[in-house]
Amino acid sequence: MAESSQEPTFEGDIERLERIVERLESEETSLDEALALFKEGMALSKRCKAMLERAQTQIAEALAEESAQGSPAEQ
Repeated sequence: MAESSQEPTFEGDIERLERIVERLESEETSLDEALALFKEGMALSKRCKAMLERAQTQIAEALAEESAQGSPAEQ
């Protein structure tokens, strides 16, 4: 299987987090594996939070720009 060189997506990271949670909830997970999964999950969570913060900033900027230009109803 070829590895993808695409940047991670929010949706892909959330999907991976869900798989990590399922694995952590499994009684078959060793302590070492659980620790590694926990660390990976924390890194994914941090990345998802950063993506959401960037999206929120872009939305705020778009709304501010639209507000500064005035809505079509005001013109």
